[in-house]
Amino acid sequence: MRVLVAGLASLVLAVLSNYALAQNDQISRLATDKMENFKLDSIAWKDEPLLPRGAKSALVIGDPGKPGVFMAYLKFPANYEIPAHTHPFAEVVTVLKGTVWNGMGEKLDRKKGDNIGVGGSFTLPASHAHYLWNEDESVVLLTATGPWNIKYVNPDDDPRK
Repeated sequence: MRVLVAGLASLVLAVLSNYALAQNDQISRLATDKMENFKLDSIAWKDEPLLPRGAKSALVIGDPGKPGVFMAYLKFPANYEIPAHTHPFAEVVTVLKGTVWNGMGEKLDRKKGDNIGVGGSFTLPASHAHYLWNEDESVVLLTATGPWNIKYVNPDDDPRK
């Protein structure tokens, strides 16, 4: 009897594990139904409400509001700052135009941080406080997993208020 119960338990665990792996595979898969080219000089930019005023965004693929991988362009005007914040999932940021500084910590400090120029990237673990600033107009490509969100370390910095 114990062998039967142990066998059933193993079978249930195997089925549940396979189901969980299949779900993770679906979440991590990038899906599109068309071939499309993107050029920075002809993108339809929209105001980005999750970031301080002035930021623009353009979705490349996926849906930041749903589980799964997405990619979006973010454009920042000159002398722009994103105060210290975290995200629920890891992300990769690649600089396509200009230069940005990426700093780690719970308060924006222009004396700290790394200068990332065109072609450079940085990764951010989930729930890791960081901030960003620039001096000239810049464009980055954000690759992340949804549902994406931003939580400002100082709630008063949240532009959604």
